[in-house]
Amino acid sequence: MKKVSIVIPVYNERRTLLALLAKVFKAPTLGLEKEVLAVDDGSTDNSRKLLADVERAPVSMLKAYGVTKKDLEGLTFRPIFKDKNEGKAATIRRGIADATGDIILFQDADLEYDPQDYPKLLHPLVVGKADVVYGSRFAGEERKVLMFWHSLGNKMLTTLSNALSDLNLTDMETCYKAFRRDVIKSINISSSGFGLEPEITAKIARLGYRIYEVPISYHGRGYAEGKKIGIKDGLHALYYITKYNLFDSEIMSGDVVMETLAKMADLEAFNHYMYDAFKPFLGEKTLETGAGTGNITKYLTETTEVTATDVDKDAVEQLKMRFGDIYGFSSEYFDLAGDIPKSLQKKKFDSAICLNVLEHVNNDVKGMKNMHSLLKKGKGRLILLVPAHQALYSDLDKNLGHYRRYEKEDLEQLFRDTGFEIEVFRPFNFMGLFGWFLNGKVLKRGKLPTGQLRMYQMLSPAIIAAERMFGRSMGLSHLVIAKAV
Repeated sequence: MKKVSIVIPVYNERRTLLALLAKVFKAPTLGLEKEVLAVDDGSTDNSRKLLADVERAPVSMLKAYGVTKKDLEGLTFRPIFKDKNEGKAATIRRGIADATGDIILFQDADLEYDPQDYPKLLHPLVVGKADVVYGSRFAGEERKVLMFWHSLGNKMLTTLSNALSDLNLTDMETCYKAFRRDVIKSINISSSGFGLEPEITAKIARLGYRIYEVPISYHGRGYAEGKKIGIKDGLHALYYITKYNLFDSEIMSGDVVMETLAKMADLEAFNHYMYDAFKPFLGEKTLETGAGTGNITKYLTETTEVTATDVDKDAVEQLKMRFGDIYGFSSEYFDLAGDIPKSLQKKKFDSAICLNVLEHVNNDVKGMKNMHSLLKKGKGRLILLVPAHQALYSDLDKNLGHYRRYEKEDLEQLFRDTGFEIEVFRPFNFMGLFGWFLNGKVLKRGKLPTGQLRMYQMLSPAIIAAERMFGRSMGLSHLVIAKAV
């Protein structure tokens, strides 16, 4: 990581703006370059002129606050001027869109948060152990004594957010949040005003990102000093916490595949049931293709050495950060229908996992042959899960990048043509068959609804029981276990 982008939403902050910018310019950032983006949200005081003057002559404008030319080394300052006031969330969205740093950090334009805390926020990201870092005002750091009812309101909102997102944050409403760039840019932020904090928290929890919390100092303002948040904003926050944790389906920005993976990660019980279905066929060394965000990888690491691969290089890096400390784990880029990397050619695997991947590959014959060549001849097993029944093909498939769904006879022929001997061939996901038909063929939807998937998770004991009773006769997918001969 080389650069941190500091996004500062500004709205009528002329009293504290110059002092804050000076603190940001002088703040330590663990050797990272600084990109400071001050986004003015249609201020009606002198804030816009101050930002323009700082851009033109930063040293002379901030000299009274101790800023020197040396503080400007490795620093870029870019004011962004919006024509009308749209609220904090819209202002942050604009800053995120323009940010180019490897890390994106939020900073309010008042003096409540101290930029000297940047190293605490940046360290977990720089060393690769976190995807998101929250700065907590209630985690044991020196702080100014807060207003009781404001503090209590914050804790109540955090408690409700934690209950719905299954996190244990101490300060959900904190301004100080830092993210890997790909993480925050991937999130679809749709809220307005002060719905930003609950929305981001709900969505990073749904996506399974690694969240760290660090103590920060806090110098809270009173209302006489310009504090803007009140009871009305707290009520709005209650609404947003409920909405984004329980009802919102637009988690990620424009990436239906990654959003679906995130939603599928919530199906913990069913994912584990699927793993148990093929666990007896795993060998000592396993190749996982299309590992994505690691929904199944986390189970594989319990019993086998895993080489997790994906065609998305960002996913490969996330897998490394998530599982890199586990013995026997490695992660590599691998296009299933492309050339096999030399690093993989040197390995021979006892088992290969290909779950809901082959339908994404245009040349599935090449993909099957590649997996065959990486397995030990005569004993290596391929565990394959693919969507069944071409008649069910719909916009759900198209938006997920599926080239096809497989009929039983065609899939059996594909295995024979690529050198495999089938040992197990069975339907899988009995209840999913009805959900896919309803959403894809009847309701003509383009993505899976969040509410239904939440219900699927809640009813997972009954769904798994139905799978055990009826899953051998019909299902949404084909599960095949085959030996490389």
